[in-house]
Amino acid sequence: MTQMKKHAWVISLAVLLAVLLALTKIIQPGFGASGIESLARAALPFGFATSGMAVVIIAGGIDLSVASMMAVCAVTTAVLMERIAGVPAVIIVLLAGVAMGAINGLLIVLTKVPDIVVTLAMLFVWEGVALLILSSPGGSTADWLQGTIRGSLIFFWLPKAFLIIAMVLALLWWPLQRTKLGLSIYAIGSDELAAFRSGISIGPTKVAAYAICGLFCAFGGLSLAALTGIGEPVPGPYLMASIAAVVLGGVVLGGGKGGLLGPLLAVFVLRIIRTLLTLMAVDPNVTTIVEGVIMVGVVMLGTALTLKGTRK
Repeated sequence: MTQMKKHAWVISLAVLLAVLLALTKIIQPGFGASGIESLARAALPFGFATSGMAVVIIAGGIDLSVASMMAVCAVTTAVLMERIAGVPAVIIVLLAGVAMGAINGLLIVLTKVPDIVVTLAMLFVWEGVALLILSSPGGSTADWLQGTIRGSLIFFWLPKAFLIIAMVLALLWWPLQRTKLGLSIYAIGSDELAAFRSGISIGPTKVAAYAICGLFCAFGGLSLAALTGIGEPVPGPYLMASIAAVVLGGVVLGGGKGGLLGPLLAVFVLRIIRTLLTLMAVDPNVTTIVEGVIMVGVVMLGTALTLKGTRK
């Protein structure tokens, strides 16, 4: 019972997602395995962007450059895969993501400028880097990379895209949050001064959190390249969507609380809402407005709850 109370918000999101999927099936009886597979593929880049954002928010920060870092990784993937073999290209892209995230973290730690200011500036820097690599959409990705996110595996209804993000979390985040580094990330997000007094190295921990965010963005860039088959240098709509999903997923904007499962469920909730609006033949412009209102409302609610918590 205690565990259920602890994870009540995540369970509620899972129930909401199930209800929305059932509603989608009612509105569109033909919605089935292929529809779920398409939903998972579309949600994959959002899922990785949200995961990266969640890590830095748990650490008490924020990274406004996630979409730009994903764009750099996407175009790097498309360019490299035209020149070298697939696996080395993937490794280079992942290392590039870690490096970009670490640079963000180092700048925040060394300059002591607020993270929102530093990452806003780096948003434009990484966007410029992406445009230097590819000034317009181009390049190409290997067929095997595109195949990793298309179709289903094991069971006809279990999309490969869903398995990929589950595997990344299982191999990267779930073990990490049980290590000293993972606990330190939660500690500095909860109370930086108390963490410092407890002997935690604040600077290196912050840099590590941003580097992990960069790694998730690299996976997001790879998924973007696999999804489109080319490199797109212009950042997609992942920044605001990732913040909204993080807050909707139960991560406190002030840091120190939350995980990655809730935000990922929130990603699918937000994507299925868009699918529902499309199936209901809602004007695309109205759909965009509705999505924006939901995102802004969620973020405002999260901010209000955070401020309320700090006053107590």
